[in-house]
Amino acid sequence: MELGLRGKRVLVTGASKGIGLACAAAFAAEGCDLVLVSRGAEALEAAAAGIRARHNVGVAAHAADLGDGAAREGLKAAHPGIDILVNNAGAIPGGRLADIDMARWQQAWALKVMGYIHLCQLYLPGMEAAKAGAIVNIIGMAGRAPRADYICGAAGNAALIAFTQALGGRSVDQGVRVTGINPAATRTDRIITLSKSRAAQKFGDESRWEEMLQGLPFGRPAEPEEIAALAVFLASKPGSYLSGTVVDVDGGGMFRG
Repeated sequence: MELGLRGKRVLVTGASKGIGLACAAAFAAEGCDLVLVSRGAEALEAAAAGIRARHNVGVAAHAADLGDGAAREGLKAAHPGIDILVNNAGAIPGGRLADIDMARWQQAWALKVMGYIHLCQLYLPGMEAAKAGAIVNIIGMAGRAPRADYICGAAGNAALIAFTQALGGRSVDQGVRVTGINPAATRTDRIITLSKSRAAQKFGDESRWEEMLQGLPFGRPAEPEEIAALAVFLASKPGSYLSGTVVDVDGGGMFRG
């Protein structure tokens, strides 16, 4: 299938590992030039070098803490022209309401919730002026199926689902599509961190984290490459009638009872 992405410039946040790195590699495989963004410069440069070695595309690395508004504006100033934005950076902690103080709530939402919203605000006008472009927000199933032991993430994800739907419903008037993906448990460092938090709450022993992943659909977590493949499709020409759509990728887990 011809996806019509060759030569597009794609900005991916949280791109040094996990889903973000998988998205970057998947877009590179389609012939896209990349701007990779994450906080850690060393890991980011390693990710960029790996993609350059495998694909004949341009790859720029931009280290920044996207929890900071000035850093987001600096990113836009350094890389003003993009065709596709993949919002993926985020690290919302697990825990119940009593476990997370307000400073941590604000820190977590500054990166994922306000970070996504601000980058859309910064990059959407240029896409609208060009009458073309796509934004893909990597959100999370907790926004659909909220849990008390991930309350900060559930609330943040629910807000981003609504934001994506509202923005994508109107962005099409200017030729721009906005979509989202809700991954469930995915094989990344982050799922281990969250599973340890839940094991500590449930058993008082974080070393039992693997028990928190038992009973998953297909007997496994999703793979980052599966999420990345969907992100590429949502931004592609064959996906050109999709906007305001947020796709749940949970293997049917929400309906298992």
